Amino acid sequence: MAVNFNHIAYEALEVCNAVSWDAVGEAVAAAGLKPGALALDLGAGNATVAIGLARDFGLKVRAVERDPLMAALAARRIAAAEQAAAVELLVRDSSEVLDHPPLPDLITVLGATDAAAPGLRDPVAVFARLRAAVAPGGYLVWGEPFWKAEPSAPLRQIIEMTNSYQTDAGWRAAAEQAGWHVVHVRHSTDEEWRAYIDTMDAAVRAWAAAHPEAPEAPRLVARADIQKAMFETEGFRVFGFGLYLFGR
Repeated sequence: MAVNFNHIAYEALEVCNAVSWDAVGEAVAAAGLKPGALALDLGAGNATVAIGLARDFGLKVRAVERDPLMAALAARRIAAAEQAAAVELLVRDSSEVLDHPPLPDLITVLGATDAAAPGLRDPVAVFARLRAAVAPGGYLVWGEPFWKAEPSAPLRQIIEMTNSYQTDAGWRAAAEQAGWHVVHVRHSTDEEWRAYIDTMDAAVRAWAAAHPEAPEAPRLVARADIQKAMFETEGFRVFGFGLYLFGR
């Protein structure tokens, strides 16, 4: 199976977004969950969040990742963790796991595409679907980019081909309309954004240099060039990253 940009970049990142595990942990701590509570981590990526939930909070975790190569990375990291017994990895689509009893006390979603159902992008509908899948009194940790300034029309068009970003106020309003209440909010700093982009860029270029004969190498470098140019010209101005804890 061919590797893509994210397969390489996410292995180099702590969390697969412009946010640190310490920041995620701060949001989880605000929920006040007791050890042994059940968490559902949708779009587990490199498994940092799933492992951290078990290690730092004593939670039982079901980690869901539909990408086979990313799931293989998650499986290796989970197996190497002392908390391996507390983390179950499910290689499937998130929508296949939601509503399966027992309902979790916490759902975490950090930058996961189609977290609630394939093709479901309306934020109110997504939040409503996730609210229905968490136990009464449960919580949702939601991490997503937001528009902190109006983007150019071409950039918005590119982003909205695969994502539906809101403003910070838009994420909060959509969650509240779906029945959640806001418990905790944190915005990533410009330094966190730059570290996120630079880490991915360096990892992909290093991989391409180490695998010059790989058919994916030119495409990966081109993707890195495009991303770097996009952020240097506009991205750092218009993109924020919001980390939210919503209560049911």
